[in-house]
Amino acid sequence: MEPIQKHQGLVYPINRSNIDTDQIIPKQFLKRIERQGFGQFLFFNWRFHDDGALREDFSMNQDKYQEASILIAGENFGCGSSREHAPWALQDYGFKVIIAPSYADIFYNNCMKNGILAIQLEEETVQMLINKAEADSYQLTVDLEEQKVFDSQGNAIPFDIPPYHKQMLLNGWDEIAVTLTHESKIEAFEMQRK
Repeated sequence: MEPIQKHQGLVYPINRSNIDTDQIIPKQFLKRIERQGFGQFLFFNWRFHDDGALREDFSMNQDKYQEASILIAGENFGCGSSREHAPWALQDYGFKVIIAPSYADIFYNNCMKNGILAIQLEEETVQMLINKAEADSYQLTVDLEEQKVFDSQGNAIPFDIPPYHKQMLLNGWDEIAVTLTHESKIEAFEMQRK
């Protein structure tokens, strides 16, 4: 995985709660076995008409949100099924950071294990960020080492993250890489068993 230490990016706000994984990546696109290629189907039913044309009434299709890499959403983001394809689709589209008041547990863990930093902030703070991003082009800088989100005026919003997930993201480790950090202990244990 690609390490995340500090990320600066354009914000896309989606001012909805309870966005489930079937909206993030509909079931008909889960036939792929590789992790790439899901971004084109992200929020498919909201982004496209039945004939495949872009829906102008869906905010993500607006020019000002193209190239966004930070998604801010309402509470309980990623609820519904446990499909890992949801974070794959978000990442493949280009999102590196998600900010929401709360997440479905499995989705939250899937994000962290797949290299997406999922930040949980107070609902009032998230709504303030959504309002700013809806009003104008809005960028944030996320510093994982310092565990702070900065706006362009230098205001800092601290956030918590489990130490295990922080180390994974800072180092770009997946679960296999974490296991391999204990390789010498594993080998020593196996030598004792012989």
